Amino acid sequence: MTGRSDAPSAAADAQAAGPGSQNPDTTLPLPTPEYLATRLAELIRRGNIPGASVAVRAGTETVTATAGVLGLATGYPVTADSVFQIGSITKVWTATLVMQLVDEGVIDLDAPVRTYLPEFRTVDEAASKAVTIRQLLTHTSGIEGDIFDDHGFGDDAVATYVAGLAETAPQIFPPGERFSYCNSGIVVLGRVVEVLTGQTWEATLRERLVVPLGLAHVANDANEAILQHAAIGHMPGPDGTLVTVPTWQMPRSNSPAGSNLAMSATNLLEFAAAHVNLGLLPDGTRLLSESSALAMRVPHVDVPGPEPIGSAWGLGWNLYDWAGGPVVGHDGGTLGQSAMLRVVPSRGVSIAILTNGGNLLVMYDLVRELFAGLADVRVPELPTPPAEPATVDPRYFVGRYASRSSALDVTETEDGLNVSMRLLGSMAALAGGDRASVTKVVAADARTLVATEQQDGRHAVYSFVGDGDRAEFLYQGRAVRRVSAGEAEQDVADRSEEGHE
Repeated sequence: MTGRSDAPSAAADAQAAGPGSQNPDTTLPLPTPEYLATRLAELIRRGNIPGASVAVRAGTETVTATAGVLGLATGYPVTADSVFQIGSITKVWTATLVMQLVDEGVIDLDAPVRTYLPEFRTVDEAASKAVTIRQLLTHTSGIEGDIFDDHGFGDDAVATYVAGLAETAPQIFPPGERFSYCNSGIVVLGRVVEVLTGQTWEATLRERLVVPLGLAHVANDANEAILQHAAIGHMPGPDGTLVTVPTWQMPRSNSPAGSNLAMSATNLLEFAAAHVNLGLLPDGTRLLSESSALAMRVPHVDVPGPEPIGSAWGLGWNLYDWAGGPVVGHDGGTLGQSAMLRVVPSRGVSIAILTNGGNLLVMYDLVRELFAGLADVRVPELPTPPAEPATVDPRYFVGRYASRSSALDVTETEDGLNVSMRLLGSMAALAGGDRASVTKVVAADARTLVATEQQDGRHAVYSFVGDGDRAEFLYQGRAVRRVSAGEAEQDVADRSEEGHE
């Protein structure tokens, strides 16, 4: 079991998370805007990124830089106040709203979700009764996570989505057993926030976070984004060249998990700064209690697999075990837009990078450079296939692994092991097709396969969990359960059909 059974004490929080720092002891001064702009221009060329915005903060000082265009079709340049979708970084915002309600005594983290949503139900009735708020925050609920069914853009979108989980969300494993990244669980938290505040998630976000933080460049949807300098996403077309995505926003029903929220890089760092300073704002008011801010950024569950996924999860934050850390952060991806946020709380150093297509991972070079100089943190290299693959029993890996959103087959050939993957249901609909692929892999160790060739700027890593002769789960952030050969094709077909209802 990878979950950590005991919530950390306040003393353990402070020791593990490091103090907040309004006057960080940084190693080097912040880079100049000119230098940062030059580096950013180099990186977007290398990553085939149409446009990007970056903000770097140390203590109370922030430096920003931009490069490229908001959209290839328009050619309008990226500016410091341009808004990009931040994708799943939104989950940290939703978690912050939940922790505010914890501070107010309205939410108990270890209470069942049904304490606040009596009607909450997934496909598994017993699990529905047992799932707690903490398990949703730490992605340990076991609920199928990648459900992107569109429930319209009315104010009832989140409520309708959550009601639909009774038909669309099977249980992958018992609540609390292990980690599996779960979008649908965060949407449920968004609905809890709506019920307890008496208003929509978007209205609550603006009232409790955007306004107190004094953020001027934030958009909750396309209607708000059109009033700002908004980036447009780009994805590879049939010939591999980038094309504008056909729609700007994803379903509103997934907003609490990160389908639509957009903002400038500097506004994102203002939010991060509030967490660095343990919930205290510059004017002396509190966004969050010190104990809640600390609890959000200490490990609550271990995450299988190597970087860049992270080593553990807190209450909303992803945790990275980097030398010189600890480091917290989150990544985000929507329709052709990607975002990265990394924070070193003990040094008061943070970086936000927003892009609108291409390969975000080239930006790790910038994070590596800046964190080494500003915070004495060593960012590890991305995984690569070993020069000498490990000797393993291929039978441990071989088989089909399926969920409602994807099917993966690990097969053995004369040349070694391959992983075939295709998207299903609403995930395939969002991606514009099943994105079927076949990847040759080699064993890094007895539980890990690594792609021999790069795709999207990195070597894919497939981690496996299971103590027997055969793996029980394949992990790429999500736990995908192994299905027996006799049930596999029908199981996948049934899930795919459900996804299109």
